[in-house]
Amino acid sequence: MIPLDDRGLLLGDGLFETLLAVGGIPAAPGPHLDRMAAGCASLGLPPLDRAAAGRAMAEALAGLDAPRAAVRLTLTAGSGGRGLDRPDPPAIRLFAAAAPAPAPQEPADLITSTVRRNDLSPASRLKTLSYLDNVLARAQARDAGADEALMLNTRGDVACASAANVFWLWGGRLYTPRLDCGVLAGTMRARVIAAAQGQGLAVVETRSGVAELARADAAFLTNALIGVRQVRSLDGFSWEPSSAVAALAASVRA
Repeated sequence: MIPLDDRGLLLGDGLFETLLAVGGIPAAPGPHLDRMAAGCASLGLPPLDRAAAGRAMAEALAGLDAPRAAVRLTLTAGSGGRGLDRPDPPAIRLFAAAAPAPAPQEPADLITSTVRRNDLSPASRLKTLSYLDNVLARAQARDAGADEALMLNTRGDVACASAANVFWLWGGRLYTPRLDCGVLAGTMRARVIAAAQGQGLAVVETRSGVAELARADAAFLTNALIGVRQVRSLDGFSWEPSSAVAALAASVRA
């Protein structure tokens, strides 16, 4: 049970990671634990207990009969008194949950959300429990009959989707928003960049608007659960399936 004074519940003071598990085993957990550990350091929280994280994920997966599962690892700053100040030292709380996560079978349809990604906030580059902007952006997409929402930052640059990194191909190069656009350093984002470079494809981390994305030859989304998912449409503009994107997807498939 989570007590009523938990800072993650009351203030969003904490972090989370979502991992793919295949056959009951977390796939490539190391980068996720590295990112959570770095987030703890950034937020001034005690170091992540990796062994405890591994045990929590194993317990969450025990008895779950699913070939693919999403494992949610949550870390909160623990219990605290009224107000913003943490106890000194904080006693973090760590737990995990798991649920079936079938792979998407169709390309994604996107709309551009009116909810902006705050690239000026340090939290925009951390996977914190304060995810309400992403929740609202995804709700806009669902209300419009789309799968995902494209989020721009405060300058109008393309940043990310509500739960994915964004890539596009144009002119023989692979483009993705820079991290200082308010982008989370996705674990699958890093794998795709490495795979593309290994295939001799130039990768450009950029500040670009929606116009640059709309003129692309192809676009796709990435995260640990979906891997690489092609984008079929954005605000009514459509793309044909891309063999180059399919090749990248195959190279990083778990």
